[in-house]
Amino acid sequence: MTHGIIFDIDGTLVDSVDLHARAWQDALAHFGYDVPFDKVREQIGKGGDQLMPVFVPRDELERRSDEMERWRGEHYKARYLPEVRAFPKVRELFERILQAGDCIALASSAKADELEIYKRLARIEDLVERETSADDVERSKPHPDIFLAAIATLDGIDPDRLVVVGDSPYDPEAAGKAGLRTIGVLCGGFPEDALRRAGCFAIYRDPEHLLTDYDASPLACK
Repeated sequence: MTHGIIFDIDGTLVDSVDLHARAWQDALAHFGYDVPFDKVREQIGKGGDQLMPVFVPRDELERRSDEMERWRGEHYKARYLPEVRAFPKVRELFERILQAGDCIALASSAKADELEIYKRLARIEDLVERETSADDVERSKPHPDIFLAAIATLDGIDPDRLVVVGDSPYDPEAAGKAGLRTIGVLCGGFPEDALRRAGCFAIYRDPEHLLTDYDASPLACK
């Protein structure tokens, strides 16, 4: 019986969480908001539509949210995106999943052009046919929109036969609202207890750990 695995990208397949946090901290400072790095980092995993309201007053957002998002995006691509690296064994993990006859989808709060770069870094361009990005939905995590869009790409596979893999508490929170279960990975830097509180039913260090323990993992025992 075919199953599906939906992967988050940032912090799950590529090492980018700190870089996104730095870009957002820079952007907030550029527009007059001095926010500690740790406070910004706690919000990574959300898209800008959900992150900015944590730090920026509503009236300012109504006037300048598009400008702030655009500045952050350009700054991230110019300053930080070249530093992103894929975690080890992502391609090998995807190959193992496909060998088992299961389907893979990507569900990311990143923009579509960033997603293409991440796929190249992880060497999975030829292994992924189903994906959704921030460009496909109106609201980012922790809203369920990105996972609902991912479900729609998986050829009618019942949600009970789908598993999400993500690194931030916003992944299980959003996935749960879409009726999906989530495996957490620690490589994004979020604490294990935070992932479990948010709803992760299993925890692994990173993609390589999932590959090593594949046969005993929920990916093989869905």
